[in-house]
Amino acid sequence: MEAISKFPYTHQPLRSISFPTRVNPSSQRIESLLNNLKPHHQHPLSSNNYSEAEKIHSDLVDLAEIYNCMEEFFNSQQTKQSLLHYQDGKLISDSLCYSVTLLDACECSRDLLLVLREHIQTLQSAIRRRRKGDSSIENSVSCYENFRKKTKKKISNQLMQMKKMQNKVNSFSLCDQDQQLVFLVRVLREVNTITISILSSVLLFLSMPTIETKGSSLISKLKPMMLFSSEKEVKNKNEIKDLNKALCSLIGREKNSDYSISEGQRALRLLETLNINIDSLEGGLDCIFRCLVKHRVLFLNMLAH
Repeated sequence: MEAISKFPYTHQPLRSISFPTRVNPSSQRIESLLNNLKPHHQHPLSSNNYSEAEKIHSDLVDLAEIYNCMEEFFNSQQTKQSLLHYQDGKLISDSLCYSVTLLDACECSRDLLLVLREHIQTLQSAIRRRRKGDSSIENSVSCYENFRKKTKKKISNQLMQMKKMQNKVNSFSLCDQDQQLVFLVRVLREVNTITISILSSVLLFLSMPTIETKGSSLISKLKPMMLFSSEKEVKNKNEIKDLNKALCSLIGREKNSDYSISEGQRALRLLETLNINIDSLEGGLDCIFRCLVKHRVLFLNMLAH
């Protein structure tokens, strides 16, 4: 998918946009943050858009700052008048519709992370309590895998809804020479695109390939050559994928009566790392959810007056 807008600094009237002479100073901060995020979110719904939790969290922090700056910017009387007067508030109405999709995706992501945390805690307990002949590890991994399978449908639905929203955002065009209005449209368009991209990154982070292969049980498909136990292994770009491989290794050795303490310790370290990452993602999503709610209330108040 092509980027929503690239806006190179040329002499084209609608692409080379300077700030209105009397605009809230926060607009400059919005522009700076957008320019920082846009290069990393040129393809919002790419199937290859897998990111590390740390990168996603960093993007969530920057996105929250954009929304905070937008709140200040959109509260100015000049901005409100421009938004309300254009096609009887079409920009506001569209933004309200988009906010529902974004809030749903954000809430879905938070719910999935909450359940994932519960499975992590169960896996940690099972590994620590492990004793020869105890099947609690295998059972816990199977429950974790079943959860991961069930999430795929939810994630697919959310991504589909955001794709529909992205198509609507792409289709909107503005034939207006008003400098203030052109800037507002560009900001709303790019913020929506970046928000879609970052939320889809969270969902894709959670939807890494499952452990089990279709048509086979979790244990029977585990092959010795698929296992790894060396700490010198190249780190994967996704922590969940890393954990899946570690669990394969752990259960595979259990099946072959070749369990090693180091294998269990490795799995515990990965689980702890993922638990910390979930904390950061939850915090970032909570902040974005509040920002989206405030943004929606701001637009609703504009229509009410």
